[in-house]
Amino acid sequence: MIFHRVNARFLAAVLTLLLAAPALAQSARAPTDADLTVRLKEVEGNTKLAESLLKAGQKIAAVCANCHGEGGNSIKPDVPNLAGQNSAYLVSQLGQFAEGRRRNEFMEGMMKVLKADEKVAVVLFYSRQSVTAHGSSADAARLAKGKDIYGKNCFRCHAVDGHGNEVFARIAGQQTAYLDMTLKRYRTGSGARSNPLMAANTKLLTDADIEAVVTYVSSMQ
Repeated sequence: MIFHRVNARFLAAVLTLLLAAPALAQSARAPTDADLTVRLKEVEGNTKLAESLLKAGQKIAAVCANCHGEGGNSIKPDVPNLAGQNSAYLVSQLGQFAEGRRRNEFMEGMMKVLKADEKVAVVLFYSRQSVTAHGSSADAARLAKGKDIYGKNCFRCHAVDGHGNEVFARIAGQQTAYLDMTLKRYRTGSGARSNPLMAANTKLLTDADIEAVVTYVSSMQ
């Protein structure tokens, strides 16, 4: 998700300064993907707790803004938006980084610094932000081609509107270079990003096909 190397001690110091909220509930061991999912459901079912963590999440997001932009709208085309992402999907990805099942040096280090409720807090914050629409200056033919590919390959998981669900990511309005890179990684099955379902749906796509579907998806609201 993020591509810069940052010292874990630096992150810990910054987050300590940012988090002026009361101490958050913690586990004695590193939380797993499943632990975080359970905790998210507990928090979302408790309005008072959710409001408290939401404030903490906003403070944590000030660190993430260096790469993911204010409110999770990235200004870098190769860094994904987090705004409006499905909370259950996003928390599962943080869990995967923590477990080393999704690889990125910076994110893995970040997950070692953040505690369970801090991860849930930042997820709550980003899931409640609005995605800034990209619009598109692409020609109508490329958009039409991308829409056709999306209708054949993508909508069953990511939904007709591109908003996904608890299992599959929201991709509507996502950053173009990030989408392009991710689809090509799925197509090649690189260790950085592999998934059998995505591999099956991208293996026959040409670079031009990927460019078209990226253009269409990034223009979705």
